[in-house]
Amino acid sequence: MSDGSNAVVRPARTVRGVVRIPGDKSISHRYAMLAAIAEGTSRFHNFSEARDCFSTLHCLCELGCDWGRAEDEAIEVHGVGPRLRTPTEPLDCGNSGSTMRMLSGILAGQPFTSELRGDESLSRRPMARIMTPLSEMGATISSSAGGRPPLKIHGAPLKPIHYRPEVASAQVKTCLLFAGLFAAGETVVEEPMRTRDHGEIALRAFGAEVERTGNVSRIIGGQRLRAIEAHVPGDLSSAAFFLCAAALFLGSQITLPGILLNPTRARLLDILVQTGLGISVAHLEEHRGELVGTIEAHGAAWKGAVIAGADTAALIDEIPVLAAVAPYSEGGLEVRDAKELRVKESDRIAAVAANLRKMGAEVEERPDGMRIPGGQHLHGAELDSFGDHRIAMAFAVSALRAEGETTIVGADAAGVSYPAFLEELRRIAE
Repeated sequence: MSDGSNAVVRPARTVRGVVRIPGDKSISHRYAMLAAIAEGTSRFHNFSEARDCFSTLHCLCELGCDWGRAEDEAIEVHGVGPRLRTPTEPLDCGNSGSTMRMLSGILAGQPFTSELRGDESLSRRPMARIMTPLSEMGATISSSAGGRPPLKIHGAPLKPIHYRPEVASAQVKTCLLFAGLFAAGETVVEEPMRTRDHGEIALRAFGAEVERTGNVSRIIGGQRLRAIEAHVPGDLSSAAFFLCAAALFLGSQITLPGILLNPTRARLLDILVQTGLGISVAHLEEHRGELVGTIEAHGAAWKGAVIAGADTAALIDEIPVLAAVAPYSEGGLEVRDAKELRVKESDRIAAVAANLRKMGAEVEERPDGMRIPGGQHLHGAELDSFGDHRIAMAFAVSALRAEGETTIVGADAAGVSYPAFLEELRRIAE
């Protein structure tokens, strides 16, 4: 199925099996960063194997925080407390916007200067959304690329602010809550719409008091964090690829144990149920404030869907795979209010449209979304991952239902979030 950086995907008759999804990326990033500024050694089971999360760990190492893998495969992070070490070289965030945006909140409150860099893709992504509020808090942040990486952060004693971001972003919110730990007073983030709350939950797990009411989150500075031991739930955004694969075939059956079911992320399941996928959830438990359970999915008639407004913000990471399989549905897919997709690892609206057209699909591309009619028949083609992990994985799934072989150029991009994805997809495809 894979040859170097490319992958060949052949049509399948169905998908069936049990898939154990790697730990959630969003939680793994936040746990690692908070463990670094906590007191004591934290241990994380099922920590994400994504390259992005190891970019975070490597940056923390440069900041004086040692980490390693224990005999039981847990990741151990040795916290150094609120004051980190001055880095001797620029911090390499790789492809990870999460690393750059959220770590900036911690670095803004440090008594030293640091520089954050990334790969070519990350260097095109907007950072003004964190630069502006962190500057209001008292840090000095500069960019030689018009608000894009690399960033130079001159840390300083921070002052609290009440900030209302224009774009709903959990990364921006988490960045400011992390910075709020170093501010003298209460920092408030008031979002235009609710986003995932992993930052607030993780802060509470490490012993901080965080208040959340509706779209408003508050934290008081000066709180000390304590080390924890935790199991990272399976990443629902990664599970989405297998759920969409199940939706392609009548009679398919997929079981996904230990999946994150946080209410701010679980809108995906509601949408899939509305489109006709049979989904049941069992073994619900709570781990460190996060809801976890087993998902069972059964293929059924695949109807259409409209994703807009708050749903777009809630499903921003899952839209590429939903769009990639939409032509096979009865009613297709319409996506609105998704301009944010233009500034991800790739322009995901353009990438989805380009690849679907290569497969013979009709697509209407819009500035903030797309419309994809249902009832279409797709054929195999040579597709481009555009260096984007979600595009690579989305079209590996779409190719399972196409007529003939599909080659995905740059399929190794999947390793950014899910290194074993192609192997797992091949294992369950029949």
